[in-house]
Amino acid sequence: MASSTNGSNVLIRPVAGRIGAEIEGVRLSENLGSRTVAAIREALHHFKVLFFRRQEHLDEARQEAFGKLFGDLVPHPTIPSLPGTEHVLDVDGAEARASSWHTDVTFVDAYPQISILRALVVPEFGGDTVWANTAAAYQSLPPFLKELADSLWAIHSNRSEYAGYRPTGKPEPLKRYYEIFTSTVYETQHPLVRVHPITGERTLLLGRFVQKILGVSSADSAHLFDLFQGHATRLENTVRWRWSVGDVAIWDNRATQHTAIDDYGDLPRILRRVTVAGDVPVSVDGKPSVLHRKFSLRPPEIAAGT
Repeated sequence: MASSTNGSNVLIRPVAGRIGAEIEGVRLSENLGSRTVAAIREALHHFKVLFFRRQEHLDEARQEAFGKLFGDLVPHPTIPSLPGTEHVLDVDGAEARASSWHTDVTFVDAYPQISILRALVVPEFGGDTVWANTAAAYQSLPPFLKELADSLWAIHSNRSEYAGYRPTGKPEPLKRYYEIFTSTVYETQHPLVRVHPITGERTLLLGRFVQKILGVSSADSAHLFDLFQGHATRLENTVRWRWSVGDVAIWDNRATQHTAIDDYGDLPRILRRVTVAGDVPVSVDGKPSVLHRKFSLRPPEIAAGT
């Protein structure tokens, strides 16, 4: 698939059958023309995740400026932004590894619509990221499971069993990171199936921020989660990316899950992420997600900014 934007030839190469495309011929910056931005957004809604190689010219400021072409940026709700930036999250494998399937920040109601991740340091081997198309996953469900999924709601929280997003190494760094990550606790009720506000597709809203599916026992909740989560992350719904320095991945956070593969030992892996503000999900019968409760567990030293 090839297209032309602003007089430049832009080649779009699908990477996998149901999700992912590599885009060539675009130098990412805040100076992209409106037609180019529109073309990227259209491709994003179709392929769900886009990959751009050789973007080493980007730094934190330029990454933020580029991200603003798609909407207002939002910082992480609990983790401080990289010093000197307003919205850049430092994704450093020496401190935390997002090695469970998740959609970014679903523990809040209006979680980000788009995430933009840039590779600074990549391991010699390992450290790939995998994305899953949650719209394709829903579409492939048999009718009776679609009907069941349409009726279900779940509580998402940053205190859920999100075991993959964790520091590695000694217990003290682990404890410190968890304290920061949960310094403010969010619990939000989301439908298991949301309607995408642009494409109209129905997407499965799951991942490891899910604390419990409502209206059933904890045991049944676990079974239902495993059933639908398993469909979401079936191999045919996924794409895997091997990072190189300067690579940028942009994904539709309303129609995907992703996970980082923790297979690179003590090798360095550093990426930087910005996210674009999203909307409150709406269920198939038009009901919006609701922030159930929010409360602080902020230790004094974190509150003081130390």
